[in-house]
Amino acid sequence: MELEKLINGILRMHMPKIEVELKNKAKWVRTQSMEMCVAGGGHLVSAFSCTDLLVALYYGEILCLNPKNSEWEDRDRFILSKGHATSALYAILADLGYFSIKDLQDYCKFGSKLGSHPDKVLPGIEATSGSLGHGLGIAAGMALAAKLDQKDYRSVVLMGDGECSEGEVWESALFAARHQLNNLVGIIDRNQICVTDFTKDCICLDPLAEKWLSFGWDVAEIDGHSYVEILKAFSDFRNRNSKKPLMIIAHTVKGKGVSFMENKPMWHTKVPAGEQIALARKELACE
Repeated sequence: MELEKLINGILRMHMPKIEVELKNKAKWVRTQSMEMCVAGGGHLVSAFSCTDLLVALYYGEILCLNPKNSEWEDRDRFILSKGHATSALYAILADLGYFSIKDLQDYCKFGSKLGSHPDKVLPGIEATSGSLGHGLGIAAGMALAAKLDQKDYRSVVLMGDGECSEGEVWESALFAARHQLNNLVGIIDRNQICVTDFTKDCICLDPLAEKWLSFGWDVAEIDGHSYVEILKAFSDFRNRNSKKPLMIIAHTVKGKGVSFMENKPMWHTKVPAGEQIALARKELACE
Protein backbone atom coordinates (compact mmCIF):
# COMPACT_ATOMS: atom_id res chain seq x y z
CA MET A 1 0.00 0.00 0.00
CA GLU A 2 2.87 2.40 0.79
CA LEU A 3 4.39 1.69 -2.63
CA GLU A 4 1.05 2.40 -4.25
CA LYS A 5 0.85 5.76 -2.46
CA LEU A 6 4.37 6.61 -3.61
CA ILE A 7 3.58 5.74 -7.23
CA ASN A 8 0.36 7.77 -7.14
CA GLY A 9 2.25 10.70 -5.67
CA ILE A 10 4.84 10.59 -8.46
CA LEU A 11 2.12 10.40 -11.09
CA ARG A 12 0.36 13.44 -9.62
CA MET A 13 3.59 15.43 -9.80
CA HIS A 14 3.57 15.01 -13.59
CA MET A 15 -0.14 15.75 -14.06
CA PRO A 16 -1.45 19.18 -15.03
CA LYS A 17 -2.76 21.06 -11.99
CA ILE A 18 -6.38 20.90 -13.17
CA GLU A 19 -6.23 17.13 -13.51
CA VAL A 20 -4.82 16.72 -10.00
CA GLU A 21 -7.56 18.96 -8.62
CA LEU A 22 -10.29 17.04 -10.44
CA LYS A 23 -8.95 13.68 -9.27
CA ASN A 24 -8.86 14.88 -5.67
CA LYS A 25 -12.38 16.23 -5.96
CA ALA A 26 -13.60 12.93 -7.43
CA LYS A 27 -12.08 11.05 -4.50
CA TRP A 28 -14.00 13.33 -2.13
CA VAL A 29 -17.25 12.89 -4.08
CA ARG A 30 -16.97 9.09 -4.10
CA THR A 31 -16.26 9.09 -0.38
CA GLN A 32 -19.26 11.32 0.32
CA SER A 33 -21.45 9.15 -1.91
CA MET A 34 -20.45 6.02 -0.05
CA GLU A 35 -21.10 7.49 3.37
CA MET A 36 -24.50 8.76 2.17
CA CYS A 37 -25.50 5.40 0.72
CA VAL A 38 -24.21 3.38 3.68
CA ALA A 39 -26.38 5.51 5.97
CA GLY A 40 -29.47 5.84 3.78
CA GLY A 41 -29.30 3.39 0.89
CA GLY A 42 -29.05 4.16 -2.80
CA HIS A 43 -27.35 3.08 -6.02
CA LEU A 44 -23.72 3.53 -5.12
CA VAL A 45 -21.93 1.75 -7.98
CA SER A 46 -23.96 3.73 -10.54
CA ALA A 47 -22.81 6.95 -8.88
CA PHE A 48 -19.19 5.77 -8.87
CA SER A 49 -19.14 5.08 -12.62
CA CYS A 50 -20.19 8.63 -13.55
CA THR A 51 -18.41 10.56 -10.78
CA ASP A 52 -15.50 11.62 -12.99
CA LEU A 53 -17.90 12.83 -15.67
CA LEU A 54 -19.86 14.90 -13.14
CA VAL A 55 -16.70 16.31 -11.58
CA ALA A 56 -15.38 17.38 -14.98
CA LEU A 57 -18.68 19.06 -15.87
CA TYR A 58 -19.02 21.01 -12.62
CA TYR A 59 -15.40 21.73 -11.71
CA GLY A 60 -13.68 21.57 -15.10
CA GLU A 61 -15.06 24.88 -16.39
CA ILE A 62 -17.49 23.17 -18.76
CA LEU A 63 -20.90 24.12 -17.40
CA CYS A 64 -21.69 27.79 -16.91
CA LEU A 65 -23.68 28.04 -13.65
CA ASN A 66 -24.31 30.32 -10.72
CA PRO A 67 -24.87 28.51 -7.40
CA LYS A 68 -25.96 31.80 -5.80
CA ASN A 69 -28.73 32.13 -8.40
CA SER A 70 -29.90 28.67 -9.44
CA GLU A 71 -32.63 30.19 -11.65
CA TRP A 72 -30.24 32.42 -13.60
CA GLU A 73 -31.81 32.61 -17.05
CA ASP A 74 -28.59 32.15 -19.02
CA ARG A 75 -27.25 29.17 -17.05
CA ASP A 76 -26.43 25.92 -18.81
CA ARG A 77 -28.95 23.15 -18.22
CA PHE A 78 -27.74 19.80 -16.89
CA ILE A 79 -30.01 16.78 -16.48
CA LEU A 80 -29.00 13.59 -14.70
CA SER A 81 -31.27 11.24 -16.58
CA LYS A 82 -29.83 8.20 -14.78
CA GLY A 83 -31.30 9.68 -11.64
CA HIS A 84 -30.45 6.74 -9.42
CA ALA A 85 -26.82 8.02 -9.40
CA THR A 86 -27.94 11.09 -7.51
CA SER A 87 -25.68 10.73 -4.45
CA ALA A 88 -22.69 11.95 -6.49
CA LEU A 89 -24.64 14.89 -7.91
CA TYR A 90 -25.96 15.89 -4.47
CA ALA A 91 -22.44 15.87 -3.04
CA ILE A 92 -21.26 18.18 -5.81
CA LEU A 93 -24.21 20.57 -5.54
CA ALA A 94 -23.75 20.82 -1.78
CA ASP A 95 -20.02 21.44 -2.20
CA LEU A 96 -20.75 24.25 -4.65
CA GLY A 97 -23.21 25.88 -2.27
CA TYR A 98 -26.62 25.05 -3.75
CA PHE A 99 -27.61 23.72 -0.33
CA SER A 100 -25.89 22.81 2.92
CA ILE A 101 -23.29 20.07 3.20
CA LYS A 102 -25.12 19.04 6.38
CA ASP A 103 -28.13 18.04 4.25
CA LEU A 104 -26.10 15.13 2.85
CA GLN A 105 -26.36 13.41 6.22
CA ASP A 106 -30.12 12.98 5.68
CA TYR A 107 -29.84 11.43 2.21
CA CYS A 108 -32.72 9.02 1.56
CA LYS A 109 -33.94 9.28 5.15
CA PHE A 110 -37.61 9.83 6.00
CA GLY A 111 -38.56 13.48 5.55
CA SER A 112 -35.30 14.42 3.81
CA LYS A 113 -35.40 16.69 0.79
CA LEU A 114 -32.56 14.64 -0.70
CA GLY A 115 -34.34 11.60 -2.08
CA SER A 116 -32.94 8.69 -4.06
CA HIS A 117 -33.66 10.48 -7.36
CA PRO A 118 -33.26 14.17 -8.30
CA ASP A 119 -36.27 16.36 -7.57
CA LYS A 120 -36.74 19.76 -9.20
CA VAL A 121 -37.75 21.29 -5.87
CA LEU A 122 -34.03 21.37 -5.03
CA PRO A 123 -31.84 24.23 -6.28
CA GLY A 124 -29.48 23.07 -9.00
CA ILE A 125 -31.83 20.32 -10.23
CA GLU A 126 -33.31 21.05 -13.64
CA ALA A 127 -35.71 18.11 -13.91
CA THR A 128 -37.12 15.37 -11.72
CA SER A 129 -35.58 12.21 -13.14
CA GLY A 130 -35.07 8.53 -12.56
CA SER A 131 -37.89 7.21 -14.69
CA LEU A 132 -35.45 6.18 -17.37
CA GLY A 133 -35.68 7.45 -20.93
CA HIS A 134 -37.08 10.92 -20.25
CA GLY A 135 -33.89 12.94 -19.77
CA LEU A 136 -32.81 13.22 -23.40
CA GLY A 137 -36.23 14.45 -24.50
CA ILE A 138 -36.30 17.08 -21.75
CA ALA A 139 -32.79 18.26 -22.61
CA ALA A 140 -33.68 18.39 -26.31
CA GLY A 141 -36.70 20.55 -25.48
CA MET A 142 -34.51 22.91 -23.48
CA ALA A 143 -32.01 23.09 -26.33
CA LEU A 144 -34.78 23.91 -28.81
CA ALA A 145 -36.13 26.58 -26.45
CA ALA A 146 -32.68 28.17 -26.37
CA LYS A 147 -32.62 28.25 -30.18
CA LEU A 148 -36.11 29.78 -30.38
CA ASP A 149 -35.29 32.37 -27.71
CA GLN A 150 -31.88 33.10 -29.28
CA LYS A 151 -30.11 32.21 -26.04
CA ASP A 152 -26.54 30.91 -25.79
CA TYR A 153 -26.95 28.41 -22.96
CA ARG A 154 -26.19 24.75 -23.58
CA SER A 155 -28.06 21.62 -22.54
CA VAL A 156 -26.23 18.51 -21.31
CA VAL A 157 -27.81 15.20 -20.34
CA LEU A 158 -26.11 12.21 -18.70
CA MET A 159 -27.74 8.86 -19.42
CA GLY A 160 -27.05 5.28 -18.49
CA ASP A 161 -26.34 2.70 -21.17
CA GLY A 162 -29.11 0.42 -19.92
CA GLU A 163 -31.39 3.43 -20.34
CA CYS A 164 -30.66 3.39 -24.07
CA SER A 165 -32.94 0.36 -24.36
CA GLU A 166 -35.87 2.76 -23.92
CA GLY A 167 -37.68 3.66 -27.13
CA GLU A 168 -38.17 7.25 -26.00
CA VAL A 169 -34.41 7.77 -26.16
CA TRP A 170 -34.40 7.08 -29.88
CA GLU A 171 -37.48 9.22 -30.54
CA SER A 172 -35.68 12.09 -28.82
CA ALA A 173 -32.55 11.36 -30.85
CA LEU A 174 -34.52 11.77 -34.07
CA PHE A 175 -36.13 14.98 -32.77
CA ALA A 176 -32.78 16.53 -31.83
CA ALA A 177 -31.21 15.72 -35.20
CA ARG A 178 -34.24 17.03 -37.08
CA HIS A 179 -33.97 20.40 -35.31
CA GLN A 180 -30.18 20.59 -35.64
CA LEU A 181 -29.67 21.01 -31.91
CA ASN A 182 -25.93 21.56 -31.91
CA ASN A 183 -26.34 23.18 -28.49
CA LEU A 184 -27.25 19.77 -27.04
CA VAL A 185 -24.70 17.26 -25.73
CA GLY A 186 -25.61 13.80 -24.51
CA ILE A 187 -23.30 11.61 -22.45
CA ILE A 188 -23.79 7.87 -22.15
CA ASP A 189 -22.26 6.30 -19.05
CA ARG A 190 -21.18 3.13 -20.87
CA ASN A 191 -20.39 0.89 -17.91
CA GLN A 192 -21.82 -2.18 -19.69
CA ILE A 193 -24.16 -3.11 -16.81
CA CYS A 194 -27.85 -2.41 -16.22
CA VAL A 195 -30.04 -3.26 -13.23
CA THR A 196 -30.15 -7.01 -13.82
CA ASP A 197 -27.13 -8.03 -15.88
CA PHE A 198 -24.50 -7.00 -18.41
CA THR A 199 -26.13 -5.04 -21.22
CA LYS A 200 -24.80 -7.47 -23.84
CA ASP A 201 -26.87 -10.21 -22.20
CA CYS A 202 -30.06 -8.11 -22.16
CA ILE A 203 -30.87 -5.96 -25.19
CA CYS A 204 -27.52 -5.67 -26.94
CA LEU A 205 -26.73 -2.02 -27.70
CA ASP A 206 -23.78 -2.53 -30.02
CA PRO A 207 -22.76 -1.10 -32.38
CA LEU A 208 -23.73 1.87 -30.22
CA ALA A 209 -21.65 4.60 -31.88
CA GLU A 210 -22.84 3.62 -35.34
CA LYS A 211 -26.46 3.80 -34.20
CA TRP A 212 -26.10 7.39 -33.01
CA LEU A 213 -24.28 8.33 -36.19
CA SER A 214 -27.10 6.85 -38.26
CA PHE A 215 -29.60 8.93 -36.26
CA GLY A 216 -27.85 12.12 -37.37
CA TRP A 217 -25.59 12.84 -34.39
CA ASP A 218 -21.90 13.54 -34.07
CA VAL A 219 -20.26 10.95 -31.84
CA ALA A 220 -17.16 10.88 -29.67
CA GLU A 221 -15.97 7.84 -27.72
CA ILE A 222 -13.82 8.47 -24.67
CA ASP A 223 -12.47 6.96 -21.47
CA GLY A 224 -14.99 8.27 -18.94
CA HIS A 225 -12.39 8.23 -16.17
CA SER A 226 -9.78 10.27 -18.08
CA TYR A 227 -10.05 13.99 -17.44
CA VAL A 228 -7.85 14.68 -20.43
CA GLU A 229 -10.31 12.90 -22.72
CA ILE A 230 -13.43 14.31 -21.05
CA LEU A 231 -12.21 17.91 -21.27
CA LYS A 232 -11.06 17.37 -24.86
CA ALA A 233 -14.51 16.11 -25.83
CA PHE A 234 -15.95 19.42 -24.57
CA SER A 235 -13.21 21.62 -26.05
CA ASP A 236 -15.56 23.21 -28.62
CA PHE A 237 -18.61 23.06 -26.35
CA ARG A 238 -19.53 26.71 -26.95
CA ASN A 239 -18.36 27.03 -30.52
CA ARG A 240 -19.34 23.90 -32.41
CA ASN A 241 -19.05 24.12 -36.18
CA SER A 242 -21.34 21.15 -36.73
CA LYS A 243 -25.11 21.60 -36.87
CA LYS A 244 -25.63 18.19 -35.29
CA PRO A 245 -26.14 17.33 -31.62
CA LEU A 246 -23.21 15.54 -30.00
CA MET A 247 -23.29 12.20 -28.20
CA ILE A 248 -20.30 11.33 -26.03
CA ILE A 249 -20.02 7.62 -25.29
CA ALA A 250 -17.98 7.48 -22.09
CA HIS A 251 -16.56 4.03 -21.34
CA THR A 252 -16.58 3.60 -17.57
CA VAL A 253 -16.34 1.01 -14.81
CA LYS A 254 -19.40 0.44 -12.67
CA GLY A 255 -18.32 0.71 -9.04
CA LYS A 256 -15.11 2.52 -10.01
CA GLY A 257 -12.81 2.97 -7.03
CA VAL A 258 -13.74 -0.04 -4.90
CA SER A 259 -12.34 -3.28 -6.31
CA PHE A 260 -14.85 -5.73 -4.86
CA MET A 261 -17.76 -3.74 -6.35
CA GLU A 262 -16.32 -3.09 -9.80
CA ASN A 263 -18.00 -4.71 -12.82
CA LYS A 264 -20.36 -6.86 -10.76
CA PRO A 265 -24.10 -6.61 -11.60
CA MET A 266 -25.07 -7.82 -8.11
CA TRP A 267 -23.93 -4.49 -6.63
CA HIS A 268 -26.43 -2.35 -8.56
CA THR A 269 -28.73 -1.94 -5.56
CA LYS A 270 -26.33 -2.96 -2.78
CA VAL A 271 -24.09 -0.93 -0.49
CA PRO A 272 -21.14 -2.10 1.62
CA ALA A 273 -21.91 -3.52 5.04
CA GLY A 274 -19.88 -4.73 8.01
CA GLU A 275 -16.19 -5.18 7.24
CA GLN A 276 -16.80 -4.14 3.63
CA ILE A 277 -17.29 -0.53 4.76
CA ALA A 278 -13.79 -0.24 6.21
CA LEU A 279 -12.29 -1.90 3.14
CA ALA A 280 -14.15 0.45 0.79
CA ARG A 281 -13.04 3.49 2.77
CA LYS A 282 -9.44 2.29 2.62
CA GLU A 283 -9.53 1.79 -1.16
CA LEU A 284 -11.20 5.15 -1.78
CA ALA A 285 -8.58 6.90 0.34
CA CYS A 286 -5.84 5.44 -1.88
CA GLU A 287 -7.65 5.96 -5.18
